[in-house]
Amino acid sequence: MKQIEYAAKIGRELTSAEILPAAAKALGVKQDAVGAWQVVRRSVDARGSDILYRYKIDVYRRDESPEPYRLEEYRDVHEAEPVLVVGSGPAGMFAALKLLMRGFKPVILERGKDVHARKFDVAALSREGRVHPDSNYCFGEGGAGTFSDGKLFTRSSKRGDIREVLHQLVLFGADPDILVNAHPHIGSDRLPVVVEHIRRCIEEHGGEYHFGTKVVDIERLDNGFLKLSCKVSEPADTASETPVRDTVFTARKVILATGHSARELYELFQRKGWAIEAKGLAVGVRAEHPQWLINKIQYHGRWQPFMPVAEYAFVTQVEGRGVFSFCMCPGGILVPSATASGELVLNGMSNSARNGKLANAGVVVQVEPSDVPEEYARYGALSMLRWQADIERKMYDFTGSLKAPAQRMMDFCRRMPSRDLPKTSYHPGAVAAPLHELLPEPISWRLKLAFPYVGNKLMHGYYTNDALLLGVESRTSSPVRILRDAQTLESPSLPGLYPCGEGAGYAGGIVSSALDGIACASRI
Repeated sequence: MKQIEYAAKIGRELTSAEILPAAAKALGVKQDAVGAWQVVRRSVDARGSDILYRYKIDVYRRDESPEPYRLEEYRDVHEAEPVLVVGSGPAGMFAALKLLMRGFKPVILERGKDVHARKFDVAALSREGRVHPDSNYCFGEGGAGTFSDGKLFTRSSKRGDIREVLHQLVLFGADPDILVNAHPHIGSDRLPVVVEHIRRCIEEHGGEYHFGTKVVDIERLDNGFLKLSCKVSEPADTASETPVRDTVFTARKVILATGHSARELYELFQRKGWAIEAKGLAVGVRAEHPQWLINKIQYHGRWQPFMPVAEYAFVTQVEGRGVFSFCMCPGGILVPSATASGELVLNGMSNSARNGKLANAGVVVQVEPSDVPEEYARYGALSMLRWQADIERKMYDFTGSLKAPAQRMMDFCRRMPSRDLPKTSYHPGAVAAPLHELLPEPISWRLKLAFPYVGNKLMHGYYTNDALLLGVESRTSSPVRILRDAQTLESPSLPGLYPCGEGAGYAGGIVSSALDGIACASRI
């Protein structure tokens, strides 16, 4: 087997006749001795005079055959030892699937609702401004990634074999193109079905789901088991926010995969003196441009309707801190991601077609614990969490609702008010605001310097007053790290507890969270 690179004009499929000469040359054989070939990577290249798909292709001689990737089989675990999995986002789901493969019974405790019922709370959040604290864009089956496009950009093999994640997603209904695309995504319209199929598989093999079940305390018993005290809201498919009963779960092993917004768990760890630390994150704005403009910039004016809509990513340094784009959603919309009343947080999402008229991305500034005001030091390991929460409340207080404070990009950089605002995809609406004053000064002035630089040096046309900035993008990652042993992945404070994924501070997206879940399950 050899791997070759091949380029072809975008908009048409590859044929064997095209591949055979290059394959034969790479293998050192005649064309009739070439056997199978398969695409392993595809990316768009708009740098030259032609817009191309660039391929990486594995080619084989006739006496060779591709070795297909095989997933471990899921076992029947109805009578197996249970492992508690707190949270059903990517880390929790893929940990549960790995437990099935290894013969353990995953018992998933999810504070939110199943993905179907969750849709109604998400819709009410955008239409009515009513925040359900346990069922929203962050909490509920599938986690935050379910309603943020399902971007699967991580390609690093350092965390584990990403094929295990991608092949399972395809098995449960994702488009097989995610196996080869350089920037794969599933789409928020398709992800709920994938998530439901994962749940059915887990339940059919003996695993359990408990929705509306919020962990409020964790204890280690004398027999070595961990006891999880929970508040249960029933039925889980109603709008009720009031817990109706208490319950307890016990197990020898617990995977804690709560996501980056489970602030009550961090507070529990601090109260009990368990090992946590403040962790850096990134805070900024969502930048919204017309999608046609991003297409024009990225394709150098040569975009055609049959081509994929353009994405972008950039990173630069301003006075010792990174400024970078985050969670870019081509043809997408902005959504409210608050998890409690009185706070304002924005995120982006897009459906599989990515056919909306606007593109949005977080543009954020790296912030380390040493960067926040000294007054937050009194919160110890929760200093970054308190600082993050205060910014979100400040944004909400300015508008008094989920309407977002907003400012045209060039007005922001010139520190002048916007007299009017362009159209936004953010359903609750936007209010003209001095974002340059509402954001903390170290973030505001770094963004002020970064936007013109990006427009002049990296993406000509990006810096424009047709772009709208909305605040705030603050849930880029966890503000707290739950410490764990580097080898066993267990909490040093609670043997048997495996802090996992974004919520524990060890991942930063769907794939990396899934891989971390797999790693924790494998240790068990």
